[in-house]
Amino acid sequence: MPRRPPIPPLHIAIDTGGTFTDCVWVERGQVRMLKVFSTPDDPSQAIVEALRKIGQPDSTVLLHGTTVGTNTLLQRKGARVALVTTAGFEDAIEIGRQARPKLYDFFFDRVEPLVAAELRFGINERTASDGEVLQAPSPQDLQSLSERLQQKHPEAIAISLLFSFANPKTENDVAQALQKVGVPLSISHQILPEFREYERTSTVVVNAYLQPVMQRYLENLDRTVKSRIFVMQSSGGITALGSAVREPVRTVLSGPAGGVVGAAAMARRSGCERIITFDMGGTSTDVALVDGEARASNQAEIAGFPIGVPMLDIHTVGAGGGSIARFDAGGALRVGPESAGADPGPICYGRGAQPTVTDANLLLGRLQPRCFLGGDFTLDLARTRRLAAEWLTRNGSKLTLEQFAAGIIRVVNSTMEKAIRVVSIERGHDPREFTLVAFGGAGGLHACELAEALGIPRVMVPALPGALSAFGILVSDVAKDYSRTVLWRVAEKIPVAALEREFMTLRRRAERDFRSEKRRGAIRHQRSVDVRYQGQGYELNVPCTRDLLRDFRREHQRRYGYNYPACEVELVTLRLRATIRGSARSHVGTSAPARPGRTKPGSVFPDRAPVSLSGKKLAAAILSRDALLIGKKYSGPAVVTEYSATTVIPPGMSFHTDRGGNLIIEIGHLRENHKAGGGARKILRD
Repeated sequence: MPRRPPIPPLHIAIDTGGTFTDCVWVERGQVRMLKVFSTPDDPSQAIVEALRKIGQPDSTVLLHGTTVGTNTLLQRKGARVALVTTAGFEDAIEIGRQARPKLYDFFFDRVEPLVAAELRFGINERTASDGEVLQAPSPQDLQSLSERLQQKHPEAIAISLLFSFANPKTENDVAQALQKVGVPLSISHQILPEFREYERTSTVVVNAYLQPVMQRYLENLDRTVKSRIFVMQSSGGITALGSAVREPVRTVLSGPAGGVVGAAAMARRSGCERIITFDMGGTSTDVALVDGEARASNQAEIAGFPIGVPMLDIHTVGAGGGSIARFDAGGALRVGPESAGADPGPICYGRGAQPTVTDANLLLGRLQPRCFLGGDFTLDLARTRRLAAEWLTRNGSKLTLEQFAAGIIRVVNSTMEKAIRVVSIERGHDPREFTLVAFGGAGGLHACELAEALGIPRVMVPALPGALSAFGILVSDVAKDYSRTVLWRVAEKIPVAALEREFMTLRRRAERDFRSEKRRGAIRHQRSVDVRYQGQGYELNVPCTRDLLRDFRREHQRRYGYNYPACEVELVTLRLRATIRGSARSHVGTSAPARPGRTKPGSVFPDRAPVSLSGKKLAAAILSRDALLIGKKYSGPAVVTEYSATTVIPPGMSFHTDRGGNLIIEIGHLRENHKAGGGARKILRD
């Protein structure tokens, strides 16, 4: 008898958020999803609970987006780190750059470095900018350094020597000598072989700060779930568990990166290539701009610390469904960044006692109490009204509940509108040329109002909106990023042969790393270069082609409004992104619509209900997304409910579901103005 082909392992993507842990997997050709409450004290408990509910088979691959690294940085609960650097540069991480966020603020509180002064060690060595070793540390110096470090009992060590990216020999010698200390080592030329010692040192220090925490978490998860585990990176690709343990700095935007990848994949199904992603969860809102493809940035800042590894260009603000409302000292209403999280959560979840954005949406009728999570969980409206009223009385406010709730929505919308402006208008993009892709559990509640305020003519709420980050993780490729600073000056002709030689070195390294992880499949390579005009202190990343110089000048013109055709150009850093198609993508497919969710059997939802929109109480249609007919046009005001999210559509807007499974909302008058004026570019010219 012929042998049966082996059953492929079940791929489950799990994104741990501040309020919910989202799971997405493929079962019998359908994309399925599950949401469980997060367990902040130990995120693995929620994962175990989710796997129990799914019914984990013997062969499982877990693709994980984690917030452990982010929360460790934000809460400053990382390891006790020692820093080894070139003598004289011990305080570089404290001095930083001269750029100040508030130039004339005498009371500005700077971010304290992650390494205390007594744990910074300088060693007498020097490597020149061209890689020549001018002074090597003596064996006695290395022995003394090792002994001094052992006396300080660090939990991790960061090593960052001057110009180690040009020649790593001395850094390797130091690392070899410090092996006997017996703690994890983060070595700068392995993590970030690039110039700018402050950013490189900051990155390697953050890596060391996170390494013991992430190692404990991931190894414990590995023992608990008994599955092969891969981790989502901030750059939009997944990596093996071992790589994530060695370089946790690459995972600090793990979950949000999955959301951008998922939004881009869903938008392509509906023919949208230019999108602004709007991911509003329980704790924060993440926004990004995708013009054709998601691009990574190499100059990010998390919790006040510069990080130089590739990250999708995501802007985050502390505004989510769980963001807590308060009155400041002057009596003005504020919302966030503090969040009720999953424990105790908003008032309407049954345990919280402070009013949140979710409570405001419930008080205004935007959230229907019995329609939450497809009817699996009922929101407590009576408790919300009672505790919110008591809170207003304690704070001496004369606002009615409806006025208070409407104020919360206006304040949080203002914060999120500013965030969208940062990734679009402030970076040379016109939001009127894009589609706003709204997801996260709360994204659909606010998207239409934000789009109208910004002149965005269309909103798309994808299938699985409340778990789109997990879906993005499921369809992500395996990715590795490599870089090397070269600092070549060119005038008219790029050094093709030298570029090919350097990129070939990076390609061989990528192939070696993939082989060590026993990866199979064709490796795709994406080459790019950081370029600047001679004398500039910043670079622009452009694809590496024979038209490199022309493309750089065009991008400089678009980004800054000018260029210098006759000025010499410097090729600063070469970058290679190597990817292998993720094995889960073949199970998900690219054309079949994802299953939007499920409704609890026996749930009865109202046909219409009063909803407050723009200060007016209107009778809005309450529609189940499962019941919407593909292609049929509907009109607002309406509230569209589903398992993982709720979407509010104001009057004057039309909406329909397309064959890609996405909910498309047209901001009527904006679409008409856009067409009548010949598009946003013509409006700008006029």
